[in-house]
Amino acid sequence: MKKSKVVLITGAGGGIGRACVHHFASKGWRVIGVDRSDFGDDFPADGRFIKADISHPDSAGLIFQQAKEFSLTLDVLVNNAAVQVAKPLVETTVDEWDAVMASNLRSVFLFVKLAHPLLKAAGGGAIVNVSSVHAIQTSTNIAAYAASKGGLLAFTRAMAIEFAPDNIRVNAVLPGAVDTPMLRAGLGRGHVGHGDMQARLDNLARKTVSGKVGTPEEIAHAIYFLADNEQSSFMTGQALVVDGGATARLSTE
Repeated sequence: MKKSKVVLITGAGGGIGRACVHHFASKGWRVIGVDRSDFGDDFPADGRFIKADISHPDSAGLIFQQAKEFSLTLDVLVNNAAVQVAKPLVETTVDEWDAVMASNLRSVFLFVKLAHPLLKAAGGGAIVNVSSVHAIQTSTNIAAYAASKGGLLAFTRAMAIEFAPDNIRVNAVLPGAVDTPMLRAGLGRGHVGHGDMQARLDNLARKTVSGKVGTPEEIAHAIYFLADNEQSSFMTGQALVVDGGATARLSTE
């Protein structure tokens, strides 16, 4: 009998994370999910949900203790958890800046160090970091988030080089506008008007080349592609932009 592969997904309770949990499970993977909020009753029965805040340095070790109780090996790590502070740079406090970096960047550093021996024990695997189009093109009032996601992109390349001898591929997905709780919370920045939520989403959709806002499931499929060694075995250190073509268009057009 073929052994099921194991994936650990952070930010498992959010829009993209939740879609990843269900997509990997539908493909026969055993899922370890981590989130600071409860997931609900529909977490896969053969998986393990760990409630923890990854932004706290001490949490990483405790999370991996529980992960190792579930499985001594890991095939894929999906670093998806993130927070966003949407306010002008000069109004962003040191505490807010540090909170964004702790959640979006430092947590990945801690997690990959702890995941590395488990990935090696599996004979290799993949790490998929969920960055953002804000790593390469950004806008006003989101500087800390953009900086953290840009750092994650550089970190992805560094990891890919260092982990290649261990047969561990490392890539990043850069989602554009995707209909998640985080996106909806950030639509108050005024960059897509000040109407109701649906009007703001419609305005946002018109800014993409494809004329739509993405779904969490579409990003989950891209993450799965980079995780699956049969589909993306010759890819490492890369940034896969999934944004409905938004970054393809000149802003001056």
